[in-house]
Amino acid sequence: MEQIHGHEVMQMMMQSGKLYSRDSLLKDIVSKFGPDSRFHTCSAENLTPEAIIDFLEAKGKFLASEEGFQTSANLKCQH
Repeated sequence: MEQIHGHEVMQMMMQSGKLYSRDSLLKDIVSKFGPDSRFHTCSAENLTPEAIIDFLEAKGKFLASEEGFQTSANLKCQH
C-alpha cells in the first residue's frame, strides 16, 4: 500500500480554510484519503489517520484558537 506524506494532510487543511476539531479532521482525512490510508513523514511511517493527527499535533504543526485549530505552510518542513 502506498503511503501518503503528512504534508498532504496539512495541505488539505490549508485548502479547506476550516478550523478543525480532532473529530472533524479525522472525518476529512478519512473522506479524502480513505479509512485504511497510511501516512508517513520524515521520521515516521505506517501511521493510521488517527496516528497522523497525533503526530502532527505532537510536532507542533497545528495553530490552536478558541474555535479549533488549523495549520500553516510555514509549519511544514522544507525538504
